[in-house]
Amino acid sequence: MDAGSSSSSAPLHVVLCPWLAFGHLLPYLELAERLASRGHRVSYVTTPGNIARLPPVRPAVAPRIELVALPLPHVDGLPDGADSTNKVPHGKSELLWKAFDKLGNPFLEFLGAACASGKRPDWLIVDIFHHWAAAAALEHKVPCAVFLLSSASNIASWDSRWSSWRADPAAAAAKLAATGHEQPGTVPHYESKKKTQLFANQEPSGMSIVQCFFLTLERCTVAVMRSCPEWEPESISLLNTLMGRPVIPLGLLPPSPDGGRGATTVDGDDANRAVRELAHGLELSGTRFLWALRKPSGVVDDADILPPGFIERTRGRGSVAMGWVPQTSILAHGAVGAFLTHCGWSSITEALLFGRPLVMLPIAGDQGPNARIMEGKKVGMQVPRDEDDGSFDRQGVASTVRAVMHDEETRTVFVANAKELQGIVADNELHEGYIDRFIQQLRSYYQK
Repeated sequence: MDAGSSSSSAPLHVVLCPWLAFGHLLPYLELAERLASRGHRVSYVTTPGNIARLPPVRPAVAPRIELVALPLPHVDGLPDGADSTNKVPHGKSELLWKAFDKLGNPFLEFLGAACASGKRPDWLIVDIFHHWAAAAALEHKVPCAVFLLSSASNIASWDSRWSSWRADPAAAAAKLAATGHEQPGTVPHYESKKKTQLFANQEPSGMSIVQCFFLTLERCTVAVMRSCPEWEPESISLLNTLMGRPVIPLGLLPPSPDGGRGATTVDGDDANRAVRELAHGLELSGTRFLWALRKPSGVVDDADILPPGFIERTRGRGSVAMGWVPQTSILAHGAVGAFLTHCGWSSITEALLFGRPLVMLPIAGDQGPNARIMEGKKVGMQVPRDEDDGSFDRQGVASTVRAVMHDEETRTVFVANAKELQGIVADNELHEGYIDRFIQQLRSYYQK
């Protein structure tokens, strides 16, 4: 390695490549800032549109973070500017994947130029779908790590099928497509159907998402995870065995408790019926609320997605913000009694940073498993869903909100457990210590 850091004290140069979704982009930015705060140089690679939508980098570390813009290649049918999951119109997600796969060559050129210029990165840290970035790292002999943003518990739950996925992902996906369930009896039917499609469907690359993950993992030296043994003691140790390579905990990467940096979104579900049932449920609950709702693509008038008269009937106790809000700052406010969330891991972490109990309405991806983990920890309650199609109604929303907010016996349990977990999430010394040890391990692997 001709131009990397040669001494144990020289600053590292780390390239970060997040997936094109804000639930991934923001944790990568948190990691970038923590590395830069320790004097290391970071190249953060994403599309120009995503760079424009990121919150500002903290001034103290900005000189050491380079935001590298790789334009998303054109794909017929994908609108201009649709370079993240929350900008893609309904039914067009396959086109985003197609464009994403085409980023492989521009990234290879970027990495080749960096190495040729004498600024060879010391490490590349990639998301689980970036098999082409991991391949580029191998070609240029740059050590590569895959960054796992799901909970360790969620990934470890694949235990019974892990060996089959590793041995032959295509055959395992075909079996999953035939059975319709990944873990019969443990996952709601509507969720298992979605997971079946996710794992078995072929992306434009010709691989399922699971195949992309295992190919990325195969090309990486280590895995890093936004978790820690204090949070998931059994699962973290299990993953080292399951993955066949070291798994390095990063801690939970909680945001700054002062909520001072930028804004995040609280996503609304884009299906009109779901939005309206949620609105009616909030109204029926009788609870004060602030609802941050992403306006669906193609909707011009905000009122078109809410029930007629909803704004007027809830004026004085409810407010709807279309799009972006400073989520961390809001959760920090003493008036917040609970957080209604889709259960992305970042949002859960932010809520528990301030000891807020949860009203849980998972929609996709790892949100369902995350919600079940939080239910097991007794920090909140899921909105009831139809077992077959996953639909929910206003009565279910209202009763769940009232249980978490107003039922004294239930709320006492949820608040107490949320406060207990706050002791882990808000332990800044604990999480900063994991970042320090992570950097030490990067140096150790680099020097081997």
